[in-house]
Amino acid sequence: MRPLRRSCLLRWLGLKICRRTTVLFALFWFMFWALLNSLAFVHRSIFSDFCTDEKSKQILQRVCGEYREGVLTGDLCEDLCVNGGVEYKRCLYYENGKKVMEAEWHGVPVVLKSKLENFTSYEGFGPLEYQESTELSPMDVVFYATLEIKNSMGLEVRSTAVPRLWSQQMSQGSHPYSRAELASLWSLLQQEEYTFFKVLQDLSQHVVKVLGSCGHFYAVEYLIAGHAWNQNLFALEDLLSLPEAEGDDLTSEPRSKRERDMVHQIALSFLEMVRHFENDFSHHLHLCDIKPENFAIRKDLTVVAIDVDMAFFEPKMRDILEQNCTHDDDCNFFDCISKCDLRQNKCGSKRINSNLQVICDKIFRRWFSPTLMGERAGLPLQVELQHAVQECVETAGGEDATRRQAVMLRLSSVLSRLLRDGSTQRRSH
Repeated sequence: MRPLRRSCLLRWLGLKICRRTTVLFALFWFMFWALLNSLAFVHRSIFSDFCTDEKSKQILQRVCGEYREGVLTGDLCEDLCVNGGVEYKRCLYYENGKKVMEAEWHGVPVVLKSKLENFTSYEGFGPLEYQESTELSPMDVVFYATLEIKNSMGLEVRSTAVPRLWSQQMSQGSHPYSRAELASLWSLLQQEEYTFFKVLQDLSQHVVKVLGSCGHFYAVEYLIAGHAWNQNLFALEDLLSLPEAEGDDLTSEPRSKRERDMVHQIALSFLEMVRHFENDFSHHLHLCDIKPENFAIRKDLTVVAIDVDMAFFEPKMRDILEQNCTHDDDCNFFDCISKCDLRQNKCGSKRINSNLQVICDKIFRRWFSPTLMGERAGLPLQVELQHAVQECVETAGGEDATRRQAVMLRLSSVLSRLLRDGSTQRRSH
């Protein structure tokens, strides 16, 4: 009996060890598989679209090659490709073909942008394919450009404004446009961001200025962009220009006071931008992707929208929101949301939050949080500002315009008083 029991015991131990080995082996392969997939994801998401100077320069070389062949043109091309008036600096952003680079144009910092890296990736200008002539009159161009703007922005545009989409150099006189000019203009009009900036830059100080173009690349003014990792969201030290002598304390009281005043002034500019976008165009302009990286500031601390891929006027906003749904979460389009009508299973076409509400939530609440304000958080005006920001966050923007206006006035009043107090304190020192 004893040998039999020993045999059973050994068999049982062997089975247990075998099971444990199998589990460990399976766990090892699962971890190895997860690691490989993680590395593959990192490679696809980072290294495949890695922003390198070498690749950026190759793209610009292709642009210049096509310019010399007469395929594309623009008022930036001569300086970029012939006389060296444009000097490449560095790559800023590259994802899914969208290319953003920093350069200098005759010593002035600019940003070069294109939605797609290759000129051939844009659709050709259809009318040229059906005409024996290689040229179209300016009036023909106005007609086709107006249709394209209406399609991309959802706006009716006066025809007199359309020629300004092209450079002054090429739109002077009544001569027909060349094939290269038409192809270049058409590649730009297919970029909603370019069209947005070009149409609105003469109407708004809160929109970045387009300075020139070459083929599908266009140059805009270089500004101090926001960053989520920066405590002040914007690199205010670049504007302060204080001497940084040895032993100088960068967090000294005078400098910190100036930075606080700058934050208050920028916040007031955000409020002005919201009011402007709501009231000064033919339609309300909705910002559906509000984050520091999509805004910049000029030297006078004016807030400027620099990334408007998710900015829509009211007609297009309604088309985007009006979708099929089964619950409210189906009606969220980034920062623009509406409600689901369960009777019709259809999202409402009207946005129920607002630009102001999202800015208060994503920017003001962080700026004016008790944690960042430290010992100043208990001061009466700071407490009032925190309450005003919280009220703004909780105010549904699309339902009560009167209350929204009251919240904006309260915020503006508190920020203005803080700014006046800061100026008074500096003068007293």
